Amino acid sequence: MNTKDVDFNADIALTKEFLSNFADANGEAKYMNILQDVANHKTRAVQIDLEDLINYKDLDEEFLRRVTENTRRYIGIFANAIDELMPESTEAFTDDDHDILMTQRSDEGAEGTDAYDPLQKMPPEIKRYYEVYIKASSKGRPFTIREVKASNIGQLVRISGIVTRCSDVKPLMKVAVYTCEDCGFEIYQEVTARVFMPLFECPSKRCDTNRRKGNVILQLRASKFLRFQEAKIQELSEHVPKGHIPRTMTVHLRGELTRKVAPGDVVELSGIFLPIPYTGFRAMRAGLVADTYLEVMSVTHFKKKYEEYELRGDEEELIARLAEDGDIYNKLARSLAPEIFGHDDIKKALLLLLVGAPHRKLKDGMKIRGDLHICLMGDPGVAKSQLLKHIINVAPRGVYTTGRGSSGVGLTAAVQKDPVTNEMVLEGGALVLADMGICAIDEFDKMDESDRTAIHEVMEQQTVSIAKAGITTSLNARTAVLAAANPAWGRYDLRRTPAENINLPHALLSRFDLLWLILDRADMDNDLEMARHVVYVHQKKESPALGFTPLEPSVLRAYISAARRLSPSVPRELEEYIASAYAGIRQEEARSNAPHSYTTVRTLLSILRISAALARLRFSEIVAQSDVDEALRLMQMSKFSLYSDDRQRSGLDAISDIYSILRDEAARGNRMDVSYAHALNWISRKGYSEAQLKECLEEYAALNVWQIHPHTFDIRFIDA
Repeated sequence: MNTKDVDFNADIALTKEFLSNFADANGEAKYMNILQDVANHKTRAVQIDLEDLINYKDLDEEFLRRVTENTRRYIGIFANAIDELMPESTEAFTDDDHDILMTQRSDEGAEGTDAYDPLQKMPPEIKRYYEVYIKASSKGRPFTIREVKASNIGQLVRISGIVTRCSDVKPLMKVAVYTCEDCGFEIYQEVTARVFMPLFECPSKRCDTNRRKGNVILQLRASKFLRFQEAKIQELSEHVPKGHIPRTMTVHLRGELTRKVAPGDVVELSGIFLPIPYTGFRAMRAGLVADTYLEVMSVTHFKKKYEEYELRGDEEELIARLAEDGDIYNKLARSLAPEIFGHDDIKKALLLLLVGAPHRKLKDGMKIRGDLHICLMGDPGVAKSQLLKHIINVAPRGVYTTGRGSSGVGLTAAVQKDPVTNEMVLEGGALVLADMGICAIDEFDKMDESDRTAIHEVMEQQTVSIAKAGITTSLNARTAVLAAANPAWGRYDLRRTPAENINLPHALLSRFDLLWLILDRADMDNDLEMARHVVYVHQKKESPALGFTPLEPSVLRAYISAARRLSPSVPRELEEYIASAYAGIRQEEARSNAPHSYTTVRTLLSILRISAALARLRFSEIVAQSDVDEALRLMQMSKFSLYSDDRQRSGLDAISDIYSILRDEAARGNRMDVSYAHALNWISRKGYSEAQLKECLEEYAALNVWQIHPHTFDIRFIDA
């Protein structure tokens, strides 16, 4: 850019005109309102949006080009224009140290300073209470780190990526203030780089005239500091070309933008791409090579955390409409990965994993986790990994790892040497990065035993305790674990017991709320239907019609964020029902020769957690009996493929088995009347359909074993 013919004074006039006259969609002076808030000390950030410059009626195209190509210079020009336009404060506010110092300086300035001494002139930077940021236009797609070249240096660019590490927030000196012990003058030194050479002798005219080398003292209280944070951003995996490794870039965050990003966040940053020379020993080795960094001007998160979700008016209406829909539970579940055929109950379980239950903290400080853990164990080719990937896409915070590629410290935390400070620092692993989110671990069965033990503490206590290299600490890992594994011999072997097939330690299995066994059985009708579905998806690149429009992931996130605000509780009348259901499961397991699962008190907590998650989906503060029934049904259905096999082996046909289930349940409750809803609930837990129940009712009614109500289908046993 040719700077000789650029008149910066004319540009300041243009800038002032834009800031004074620009009106937003409502006709209000947008920037003058922001400046009034700055004057009243309500905000410190003045963000100039390039979209507004583009839409401004009296815009000079050349001026816009100069702003985008020489952004660092124009931030100073905007700041000078704001200094001249700054209105008087209209509201009272308490003076902080900065205001008191400025008042004192302005009083003393008139009499004490030497008018001809440039070092004693107060720099405008020290008077400013605000920071200026120029935000890039959001039109068009952002650059990948690979696409930012030397031609972009000094320009405003937009970059997308994932944050891999963040430093602590440290104070960065902007203006150093010294006082001279001899002449008593205040001397100002503006700091523009990361390093600066402090003054040791007073450079004022008076000391020079008196031939004195005045001793100067750095006044930290009077100097101006800015919050500064350094972060590293890495390319997203989908932007990396074949055979390459992801590139990283250093980003600098200042002032109000600090603490906006955390490791693991997928963000879009707009900022100025600048070079920075190496300093210290690295400069000797680097020679003439300089490093580059991005000075961040704005931060946009791709996925907001559930707590940060602020629903817009239209979203609130949509969620209220969805909540009134009686079939919302099924619709939400079927909207998860609609391209994957079947697995309806598994999708329901994964939906509940996203919703979770409220965390309980007792008075004595004991915590009961609310996150659900699910393990999908099944034959190869039943879309386990695809489901995992989809859930990570839907969840606002998710980390995907595989068992073989993860070591114990890779999952929990590793102690590393910080390249900047040379101190030993903790680097959080996958489970810590997924704090308040979901950690999906694929190929769970192929992990080393020593590495798998690292997960035990996270799954129940939800912390990672470390005592390494002099660092003894406990990190939060409030994570929902979603694991996928194959059975011991690759495929499920029906001739062996479930315990032999699952091949995971009981200590780990009891921590999973649901262990889902998915067996790949040959079934003519089912296989035909699935093949048609897969071919359709392959041709059309979308799922076949579901009978309703699947909800977008963004709508799912909004609905779940609204549901997670509730904290449902279990009413007194359900206590006995849940207790007897749990005792029944224990008895059933005790009678079995080869139990399918390992039931402990954790199973009871799992029932309560799943019930609370179901109540949240209904936007209810109280858990209903239907929620508990659905929780028990999901637990039974998770082993459904095994039950159907057991029945085939025992030689019972479905009709006889349904009759024996109903008879046993009626005898247990010592009653002669059974409602149709209860009967359907009992048999669906064992994996039977409503059509089979009706067939059984008709067959045994003909044999005069029971009578059926013609309208409600309720059953009354005939006492023989």
